[in-house]
Amino acid sequence: MFEKRSNKPEPVRQQPQQESFSASASTPASSGRAAIIGPGIHVNGDISGDEDLIIEGKVDGKIRLDANQVEIGQSGQVNANITAKVIKIAGEVRGDLTGMEKVIISRSGNVHGNIVAPRMTLEDGAIFKGSIDMDPGEPAKAKPAAPAKKTVEQTVEKKATEAAKVVTAGKVNEGKGYSLN
Repeated sequence: MFEKRSNKPEPVRQQPQQESFSASASTPASSGRAAIIGPGIHVNGDISGDEDLIIEGKVDGKIRLDANQVEIGQSGQVNANITAKVIKIAGEVRGDLTGMEKVIISRSGNVHGNIVAPRMTLEDGAIFKGSIDMDPGEPAKAKPAAPAKKTVEQTVEKKATEAAKVVTAGKVNEGKGYSLN
């Protein structure tokens, strides 16, 4: 029946401003902007460049941004080897990662591949299958695994220098060969 009115104006609520991420090809990486591959985009091929990259869609191929950051969002699905200064993963990656500074896999991240980086963060709950090669003294480089050649050679030499030993009826006969007919 009665309406209560106040002479005080209602406070104006401002919507938080969102930063625009539209980046042009001529924008330098130091500008704080990043290129975005949205959730509705599927890239099939190699990606390289001089600015940060955020992936929310699908990428198949190879990603190489040596001096920049690559971030895989929660909806991102990447089937590619990635080389970047910093790699952050919250989505799914199948491929090898080479981080010049560090690699971070968040708790929603899923990585199947090998990692080479001087620093590595694997948050609780993250899924990871592969190997990690960390050496903070040398810059991260993709290097092939060296075969375990020395171990095989030592085993062959050891066997060649040992005399054959045969045990029959509780006796040890050295250097004698036997045949089973």
